[in-house]
Amino acid sequence: MSKGLEKELIKKAMEMTKMSYAPYSGYHVGAALLAANGQIYTGCNIENASYGATNCAERTAFFKAVSEGVKEFEAIAVVGAPADAAAENTFSEYAYPCGICRQVMQEFCKKDFQIIVAKSEEDYQIYTLREILPFGFGGIDQKG
Repeated sequence: MSKGLEKELIKKAMEMTKMSYAPYSGYHVGAALLAANGQIYTGCNIENASYGATNCAERTAFFKAVSEGVKEFEAIAVVGAPADAAAENTFSEYAYPCGICRQVMQEFCKKDFQIIVAKSEEDYQIYTLREILPFGFGGIDQKG
């Protein structure tokens, strides 16, 4: 993946933090998911007073794509910060996908799927799904 595309995903993820609904945690997360067809699907975290009903930014992006018939993916960028910092595009730490999001990635992605965690368009790290979920189970593609 080109640096330009990585930065585009990060920028879109940062923009999505502003759409986040996080009245309970105050932590705003944005994600930008690159499908194999080149389309980018975005998502934000959407909290609920019943915490189990909360949806993470990563899953929001995946579910939007899958609901439109897309099931092949290349990469996702994820950013997160408290509300005031996110409003100013100030991300001081990396926001890693939770275990549930990693399992959703396992369902739809190959082991070399890229996860970009970012503080800015210049400060980011890239991991593969295999690296962040080394002993994952299930999923449609068991060969990748």
